[in-house]
Amino acid sequence: MAQTRRIRITAGPVKMDADLNASPTATLIWNALPIEAPGQTWGDEIYFGIPVRADQEPNAQAVVEPGAIAYWPPGNAFCIFFGPTPASRNRNEIRPYSPVNVVGKVLGDPAQFKQVRSGTKVRLEQAE
Repeated sequence: MAQTRRIRITAGPVKMDADLNASPTATLIWNALPIEAPGQTWGDEIYFGIPVRADQEPNAQAVVEPGAIAYWPPGNAFCIFFGPTPASRNRNEIRPYSPVNVVGKVLGDPAQFKQVRSGTKVRLEQAE
């Protein structure tokens, strides 16, 4: 069994760990850490460009669960989903702009990310 790859996400007042899955995109992100960039918000999503280039994976998802962390191939962006986006079709659906490669899930209450405003610096690093 592969070792768990845990990352720490720091976004303004929010610090939360997340586990990466075993997908090829998650491995590319793990190998690029640490990453720091100003985050943007789109509904209840935080996203920002990262220095990773990956194609859409065959199991890319058009709808994700709360707390999903993902990579958006068209924008080379890391995404944190914690609620509906402008593309959601109802208040219980979390729909990315277009399908994303889900790379893991946050450990904790994803609603904490509602405190983060556009332009806030977000840091991804390997957790200790």
